[in-house]
Amino acid sequence: MRHGDSEVTNRHVLVVEDEPRIASVLRDYLERAGFTVSWLDRGDAVTDFLGRESPGLVLLDLMLPGADGMDLCREIRKASQIPVIMVTARVEEADRLVGLELGADDYVCKPFSPREVVARVKAVLRRTQPPPEERKLAVGEISLDLHLHRAVAGSVELQLTPSEFELLRTFLGHPNRVFSRGELVQKVLGYDYEGYDRTIDTHIKNLRKKIGLGLPGREAISTVYGVGYKLSFPME
Repeated sequence: MRHGDSEVTNRHVLVVEDEPRIASVLRDYLERAGFTVSWLDRGDAVTDFLGRESPGLVLLDLMLPGADGMDLCREIRKASQIPVIMVTARVEEADRLVGLELGADDYVCKPFSPREVVARVKAVLRRTQPPPEERKLAVGEISLDLHLHRAVAGSVELQLTPSEFELLRTFLGHPNRVFSRGELVQKVLGYDYEGYDRTIDTHIKNLRKKIGLGLPGREAISTVYGVGYKLSFPME
């Protein structure tokens, strides 16, 4: 296990990709990085696989025989909070944002660097494992149990993706501090990449909607126009 990855405990990655050459390259690079890799070449095999196995992350191509990747992402998110990284050849930003709204944690566009994919996998998996010295965070009626990966707003337990959970963790650790989109990309996604501001906007939108289930009519996350976002406390 490489230095800096010690907090990643579930190192099993499911690659869902119908192009054998791409799947082979991804498997090689992930295995060199210390991951165990399973491969499926059809979308309609994913549900049964996840019923038998519990991988730490799904690397999901969107254009698949048997089942569409968008539909699969939706079904995975209904059943679990397992991290999902979409792999897409679709060039339209709207397509990628739809995937994020369905609950994906990140996306990679083809053609891609296999090293970048490995870095993304590590970054997403690290977000699911809090440092041992941290356990709980709370501001007002919002609380996180970092070890149980449990979020509560009011009396409602929130079903958050790892990216949404990490966003809320960042805000709860610094109430009323304004974070720029660039800072949130670094803190939440774990890397700096041009064009990912819109990714953060989509995660914020999803997070606001979920917090609203427990705190209806109250704005927990405020937009500071021209700057970024902050957790407002007390909440209006």
